[in-house]
Amino acid sequence: AESVVHIMATSMALFSIILSHKPPDESHPYGHNKIEYFSAGIEGFLIFTAAIVIIYSAINDIIFGSQLKQLDIGALIIFIAAIINLYLGYYLIRIGKKTNSITLIADGKHVLTDSYTSAGVIIGVLLVIITGYTLLDPLFAIAVAINILYTGFVLIRESIGGLMNESNFQVVKKLADVLSENKKNYWIDIHELRYWQSGDRIFLDFHLILPHYFTIQQSHTEENKIEKLIQVEFPNSQIKIHFDYCISELCKFCSYDECKVRMFTKEIDFKWDAKKMAGVPIYQTDKYLLGNR
Repeated sequence: AESVVHIMATSMALFSIILSHKPPDESHPYGHNKIEYFSAGIEGFLIFTAAIVIIYSAINDIIFGSQLKQLDIGALIIFIAAIINLYLGYYLIRIGKKTNSITLIADGKHVLTDSYTSAGVIIGVLLVIITGYTLLDPLFAIAVAINILYTGFVLIRESIGGLMNESNFQVVKKLADVLSENKKNYWIDIHELRYWQSGDRIFLDFHLILPHYFTIQQSHTEENKIEKLIQVEFPNSQIKIHFDYCISELCKFCSYDECKVRMFTKEIDFKWDAKKMAGVPIYQTDKYLLGNR
């Protein structure tokens, strides 16, 4: 049964990786990368289920007792396999993080759970032999299973988050830092910054307020500048910018001294940060409203 589960999980992982690399088409204009989250969810469910089975078996051993396993040549083979799986699991996770492939990360964690389970069997028996306390074997198995249970839960949680386009604040913060550090004084305000991720691809959109007399060509030039800045940090990103024109209320926040149509002097300094960029325009914030009461 365990071998069948491994074949199913590996086949699903391979299928999702192949499918995720297909280019966008008419039916899937944003690509096929979302399949990776579905695959990771299946891996997480299998890991979670395996942990439940281990806990159930261990509780049975505590209640009804069990025959102590012998540390023969078979146990040595299991231990060697556990070491190999440990290396393979960490390798898959490392490559998965490097390539932003949640499928490889999930498969790596699945392999690691096998390593933990095998090592747990050997260590549990050793503890019984050393101490003579037979309950240590199933108790240690439960401890290992709880760790595996958590791993499965995290994978399921991440896969659901990915399928629902859950935002990652650290990514938003990094995007905001890039824009803030390279801000031009005529980039008056950025707001409603949103992003979603599909595999290794990032889709980003936000509103940028420019002086109202900027031409379409000038706006397009600024768009190209911003795309190049972001793609240094996020090479596989697609960016959509909605341009808004400035209004008189923004003069109090604007640092563009060369503006020839300024109606008010600058009064308020504000810092571009992730929370600010993800929110409403600066002139609609509490800071502005309180300052005008």
